[in-house]
Amino acid sequence: MPTAPAPPSDKPPRFAAFKYHDFRLMWAGQLISGAGTQMQFVALNYQIYELTGSPVYLGLTGLVRVVPIVIFSLLGGVIADNVDRRKLLLVTQTIMMLIAAVLGALTNAQIITPLMIYALTAIGAAAVAFDSPARQSIAPNLVPREAFSNAVSLNTIAWQGANIAGPMLAGFVIQRLGIGLVYWINALSFVAVLVALALLHTRFTVTEKRDVSFGALKEGWKFVFSQPLVRVTMLLDFVATFFSSANQLLPIFAKDILDVGAQGFGILSAASAVGAVSASLVMSFIPRLRHQGPLLLIAVALYGLGTVVFGASRMFWLSFAALGLIGAADIVSTVIRQTIRQLVTPDRLRGRMVSVNMVFFMGGPQLGELESGLLAAAVGGPLSVVIGGVATIIITAWTALASTPLRTYDEHPPEPPTALETPTAQPATGASLTPGGQ
Repeated sequence: MPTAPAPPSDKPPRFAAFKYHDFRLMWAGQLISGAGTQMQFVALNYQIYELTGSPVYLGLTGLVRVVPIVIFSLLGGVIADNVDRRKLLLVTQTIMMLIAAVLGALTNAQIITPLMIYALTAIGAAAVAFDSPARQSIAPNLVPREAFSNAVSLNTIAWQGANIAGPMLAGFVIQRLGIGLVYWINALSFVAVLVALALLHTRFTVTEKRDVSFGALKEGWKFVFSQPLVRVTMLLDFVATFFSSANQLLPIFAKDILDVGAQGFGILSAASAVGAVSASLVMSFIPRLRHQGPLLLIAVALYGLGTVVFGASRMFWLSFAALGLIGAADIVSTVIRQTIRQLVTPDRLRGRMVSVNMVFFMGGPQLGELESGLLAAAVGGPLSVVIGGVATIIITAWTALASTPLRTYDEHPPEPPTALETPTAQPATGASLTPGGQ
């Protein structure tokens, strides 16, 4: 006797985004280029601390990165909504490749100074202000809507995989071959993403005439702040990353507190990425996250707790584990926030939405680097990190009490039973809010 066909499932297959050629290209290109970028971040921080021995100078690198982002990111978002985003990325990625090569040449010539590093870092940050809105805005065009949350998780795995490989490789190269080679490796890594962009089948032509004007910029800003969930998650991320900036003080912990040298510094720099990749892999096997609002609040609170433990630790393995917790919690928060943001935003506004968010989600950690450097100079590195973690936990608790839409948000409430099911009781009603909140 033939069996009845199984009812169709609306759950997307695991790793669904990998079915699409253009997504695979960009994923591989960004993995390679991202590893080079993370190598350069580690080298810059280590070189600044070697040249100056000052936590304040170390913290200033955050200020140097954030000022160009604040100045140019809103303009970058408007431009990303008005030009071919692929061509814009070809330009910005080429500029960043040249900056890495100049850093390598100056370091090899032994004429590099902190001022040169700050100047080149600022130029690179200005390029990022135009690059990031375009790069994040093309992501929803590479896969269909039903595969987008999977694409976010897979992109996160690639980015965090780069965060593991980059710092560990950087620590090895710095200790054995010198800082200059790190910059040359990063310059070469940009070739991968440039080739990926050149081979994309998708074209990003602008079909609607739009203005590059203050009015267009204001439209994006108004849209972001009219969406309650986008607004509250953006501000929560800003304050959390502002107060919990443990990574910026890693050179101090590696050299002066844990005494593990450049190679240990590279391993510690990769620890948060290890936690992030672990969390990303778990999330990629979950077709649909449930209770995203409470899960986001728990994740940010754990981010603060990991920061407290890291600041108080004097053992290498415990410090590594605390940084791993920070990375895992951060990635859960990131996937939830990015999915909400991208799916609620019309394509014509995505570049501007990303640019407004850049001011906050990049401004938080970069200004936090300055704050942590100044506070570390005043009270010491460990205590400054602990204070930041405690502040993050307190702010998260306040947000949970103050924001009902976030506290109750669930994009995918329990589905009603089908005709084939015979429940013994009425299903519980989940809290269902639209991505824009109420």
